[in-house]
Amino acid sequence: MAPPPLGEGLVRFLEHLRVERRLAARTLVMYGDALGWLQQLAADEGIDLMQAQVHHVRGWTARLRERGLGPRSIAIALAAWRGLYKHWGRERLVLLNPVDGIRPPKAPKPLPKALNVDQAVALAEQQPATANPALRARDQCIVELLYGCGLRVGELIGLDVAAGPLAAGWIDIADGTAHVLGKGSKRRSVPVGGPALAALAAWLALRAELARPDEPALIVSNRGTRLSSSQVRSRLQGLARDAGLATGVHPHMLRHSYASHLLQSSGDLRAVQELLGHASISSTQIYTRLDFQHLAKVYDVAHPRAKRK
Repeated sequence: MAPPPLGEGLVRFLEHLRVERRLAARTLVMYGDALGWLQQLAADEGIDLMQAQVHHVRGWTARLRERGLGPRSIAIALAAWRGLYKHWGRERLVLLNPVDGIRPPKAPKPLPKALNVDQAVALAEQQPATANPALRARDQCIVELLYGCGLRVGELIGLDVAAGPLAAGWIDIADGTAHVLGKGSKRRSVPVGGPALAALAAWLALRAELARPDEPALIVSNRGTRLSSSQVRSRLQGLARDAGLATGVHPHMLRHSYASHLLQSSGDLRAVQELLGHASISSTQIYTRLDFQHLAKVYDVAHPRAKRK
């Protein structure tokens, strides 16, 4: 049975997040789900949402845990609820925010999965299994931009062929720089290396064979329109299988690999933060753990005192 539609106040809040806060589409979907849970939980107890108190929210949070939601999902739900009551507070619809002070359960922070250097290079050099030269050039360009520039998949598919007022992102070939629109609608510029520029040039020479005449997207499907994130994932998984990589490769894994390999070589955490477009250094620090894990493996293999006999 489908959940009831969101009430008017919740719909208006989501529209505020979409138009004024400009949240990403995926975030809006997750917030919409969280608001639906809130509405249903309150209805089950006959509580008017604008009359909710701290003890109600604590109970509803416990209900989410009983339903099997993990710490991250509960954290997202609480963020959505807290934002709703903050918004209502600014509109003088509520006197207090009943979500303030309620913390989600702690979640373990798994290390990001990254390819090692040899695996990343093997993937970049793998020839796509297609007879179409344009598709081969496009897929190699995708891998080089994801790994060579550390782009998110949304940033990659958002690139246009040329800069312009409506372009979310573009690549300036002359100075070897990619200009992208990242999370929170924040723009950043990242350098594009030689192999990525070469792959881009090869793709641009053949792009007209696939792209519709009026299509602004840099990366297009065989139908001539902007490639979707799911299509990028599918093409990347096929390349990884052909390259003999046992691990499940996805676009964000190449971003993790980019960050990890940069940090291993440079040790410059601040520079990696800027290149990734992280608002907080704490988001980048997880790669120091990944780097230490790599060093620990080297120690275990190479040092005569590393392991007990």
